[in-house]
Amino acid sequence: MRPHQTLEDVMSGTAATVHPSADIDDDVELGAGTKVWHLAHVRAGARVGDDCTIGRGAYIGPGVVLGRACKVQNHALVYEPAVVGDGVFIGPAVVFTNDEFPRAANPDGTPKGAEDWQAVGVVVDDGASIGARAVCIAPVRIGAWALVAAGAVVTRDVPAHALVAGVPAKRVGWVGRAGRPLSATGDEVWVCPETGERYLEDGDSLRPI
Repeated sequence: MRPHQTLEDVMSGTAATVHPSADIDDDVELGAGTKVWHLAHVRAGARVGDDCTIGRGAYIGPGVVLGRACKVQNHALVYEPAVVGDGVFIGPAVVFTNDEFPRAANPDGTPKGAEDWQAVGVVVDDGASIGARAVCIAPVRIGAWALVAAGAVVTRDVPAHALVAGVPAKRVGWVGRAGRPLSATGDEVWVCPETGERYLEDGDSLRPI
């Protein structure tokens, strides 16, 4: 059994599933149905919601919060104090940074300690997806249902439903809740080719009609 899992949880099948090679610190909350795979490391104070998947070699930093039904793919690095909403996809080898001005040592040559810098975090709203090997430079917010393309470097906030790509990442389109790029129909109206959902563009934002 892992922290915050009772014998009753295990017997009822609602406990999280943790591979023996994974490293789960004390004071970690793993939601019912969550799976933590080979060599993953979840640090103290992290809160992981129900039905999440933490892939092989992934790292979840101290105090990081993941909502329910999130997927953190192999070797992703989610550094504290990241806050991730429900249904978020974090692709393979994605990195969330947490230091605006990184240095290993102080000007006098002494090694930097925890007291020598202020951690800043990445916030990801519900339903957003971060593509493989993307890097999100904190502090930054990824809006709900947005899609960050593989290999992008995000240096500023991403609006809800935005499709961003490149280095640095720029908006190249809009996506609906199904994750498909939206098609323009005129008069600032966009439509999802899969679901038929319609959205209205208003400046730098998009909202469902």
